[in-house]
Amino acid sequence: MKAWAVTVPGQPLKEVEVPTPSPKGSEVLLEVTHCGVCHSDVHFWKGEYDLGGGNVLKITDRGVTLPRAPGHEIVGRVLECGPDVTGVAVGDVRAIYPWVGCGKCESCRLEQDNLCTNQRSLGVIEHGGFASHVVVPHSRYLVDPGDVDLALASTYSCSGITAYSAIKKLMPYDADKAIVLIGAGGLGLSAIAMLRAMGHNNIVSVDNNPEKEKAAMEEGASAFVAISSEHAKDRILAKTGGPVMGVLDFVNSTDTARTGFDLLDKGGKLILVGVAGGQITLSQAGMVFRANAIEGSLTGSVQDLRDVIALANEGKLRPIPIQEMAKEKANEALGLLRDGQVNGRIVLVG
Repeated sequence: MKAWAVTVPGQPLKEVEVPTPSPKGSEVLLEVTHCGVCHSDVHFWKGEYDLGGGNVLKITDRGVTLPRAPGHEIVGRVLECGPDVTGVAVGDVRAIYPWVGCGKCESCRLEQDNLCTNQRSLGVIEHGGFASHVVVPHSRYLVDPGDVDLALASTYSCSGITAYSAIKKLMPYDADKAIVLIGAGGLGLSAIAMLRAMGHNNIVSVDNNPEKEKAAMEEGASAFVAISSEHAKDRILAKTGGPVMGVLDFVNSTDTARTGFDLLDKGGKLILVGVAGGQITLSQAGMVFRANAIEGSLTGSVQDLRDVIALANEGKLRPIPIQEMAKEKANEALGLLRDGQVNGRIVLVG
């Protein structure tokens, strides 16, 4: 099979030929038809993650061997099933849950593979959607997209469930009280759509790129604030009408996390989602006196993917902007995303 793979971190992806897997047992082989391009793919391409304080996590520290095809927002067509497969048949088109776990631990038994400590995630440990084919270990990771546009359905495997899972960590939340979303890229726009689908009416979208305003407002944001690090807090509070109970940080840099935390009212919660990297210093006593909370949110569960696709099929979930590009242009797509030139999501096809 073909794979547009990272061979040397930071260098352009190369088109390579690798053996096409032959499914065994409960495994399912799919031909990739659509694959979204995520900021996590950019970090994977660069080969490392900023952990703050001068510390980095290399992709090789996560058990990655190269060459490896990134891409985890995948829709594919079933080509071959192992002898023990049930629930799908050759020719079926399915959205793929990529955050595959070990299948044996407590988290996996609860279908919370994203919390497994021995993950075999597609596009990280195993070849992902930048390859022509992928193999999944069990049909439970495959979700029927129904009537959802397949390019859009592919994005639900990461940006969709990541936004959905992060929002659930804030619930219950008064639908008329302001909630702040930092970042108006694919994740931020997905979160606006999710909140609207849940009946939320007061959504303040924040991004350092003023060109993101149009997409955010069209998606359903109540207000948009274009910020730099200077006076960011005051400009946002002017739109929210005061401190808020919830902030979702889809960037998660030092500056954005600091701003997000400083926006919180007493008892408020900051959910960290992005992996831009950095660190903030907090008063431990202040955390107690104000009863604030900071929580990380790691993608979402298999059930989250089923729930998001159900919302979309019910017509409750507004689509985010999609730009389709040929898979041969994977390097160009990564460059556009790295440089902040994407509104919504690029989806590779073919």
